[in-house]
Amino acid sequence: MDTDALFSCPLCCHILPDERTIFIQDAKPKTKFFKKGALVAVQGDPVDALYVLTKGSVKTEMISEAGNSLPIETITAPQLLAPAFLLAEEHFFPVDVIAIEDSEVVLISKSMIIKQLSCNEAFLHAYMKLNSNRMHFITERLKLFSIKTIKGKLAQYMLERSKNRHFVMDKNQTQLAEYFGVARPSLSRSLSEMIDDKVIILNNKDGEILNLDALKEYMLQ
Repeated sequence: MDTDALFSCPLCCHILPDERTIFIQDAKPKTKFFKKGALVAVQGDPVDALYVLTKGSVKTEMISEAGNSLPIETITAPQLLAPAFLLAEEHFFPVDVIAIEDSEVVLISKSMIIKQLSCNEAFLHAYMKLNSNRMHFITERLKLFSIKTIKGKLAQYMLERSKNRHFVMDKNQTQLAEYFGVARPSLSRSLSEMIDDKVIILNNKDGEILNLDALKEYMLQ
């Protein structure tokens, strides 16, 4: 088990250094290893422990009612997997989790997490912040899924990241295509048309909105 990575994750980093040895002894965490392409969790599996990705990276996918695979996100260690569902009444993985590379996951019991939440204020605040941020992320993804056109998805993505009409693309076109669940050539064509129509300017990852009304209109098409 990579304890350095475990205590570097956004939640466990709030366990004080002089308490970490006792934490490991009491928690008796389980370590699981997954080869590239292996299923770490399947949609519907119970979240009965805190899953901490300590090595490698995974991708999450949701299967629609039509049987289509919808990419959600890529997660790189050290990070948590489905932390918001640990204490939920319906505590099940909402997505499939697939290893992108050889990965290590450490499982910490729910009882130990509850203990930390009750006695460690920084740990509690970090847990609440993580879950709030996850809600924001899920809301953004739901908005994208509800928009039908690629230009509309691009518009939503740009507006979410804009300030004073400037925005930064934090993904390249291949990553964006996977994020939207569309073909890369189609995304590239839509992006070029938005530039040709003088709705946006894009210089590598830095962009500027030239026609805000037209950009918002894409989301309604």
